[in-house]
Amino acid sequence: MNYVSNAGVFLIQTIFGLYAIVVLLRLLLQLTRADFYNPISQFLVKATSAPLRPLRRFIPGYGGIDFAAVVLLLILKLVEITLISLFPEFPPLDIGGTVALAVVELLKLLVNVFIFGIIIMAVLSWISPGTYNPVAALLHQLTEPVLRPFRRLLPPMGGLDLTPLIALVALWLVMLLIIAPLQDGICGLSLFNSTYCRARLL
Repeated sequence: MNYVSNAGVFLIQTIFGLYAIVVLLRLLLQLTRADFYNPISQFLVKATSAPLRPLRRFIPGYGGIDFAAVVLLLILKLVEITLISLFPEFPPLDIGGTVALAVVELLKLLVNVFIFGIIIMAVLSWISPGTYNPVAALLHQLTEPVLRPFRRLLPPMGGLDLTPLIALVALWLVMLLIIAPLQDGICGLSLFNSTYCRARLL
């Protein structure tokens, strides 16, 4: 791959990847009913309102899930993969392969959000324990649904909470045992076997 293609792919993945994280965070914070008045929540709402507003006219929410945000995430990932496939070094996937790969990459993004959210929350708790921080407050609300089942299995012992560590191990196992085989299976099919697909393997 030449340097121009490298730079182009990097820009596409960075722009679409960062915005997908913003949309995903808004979706997750809605699901966890996080503090709407938190400044981070306000930023997420303002940054995603423009594309979500027209989508909601045709895609209503249901059961507390903002399906317009889910569709927007899928669109972002499909456009990202399609733009990258325009480079000669990345032969295009067919439509089925593109959609399948987009879904798997969104699942990987979801797990990564929880992994890094737990790590950042743990670091913030070490740096400034007992003090209010808008980022830490939102991360607590975001990660609590993931940590709660592990906390029931292993409550804090002697003031030491090992729940985040156990949750991180479980999330990495999900990446290795579920998401990676799915991605590998898509790339293993002859119709989907492109340079881009192989490059996205874990």
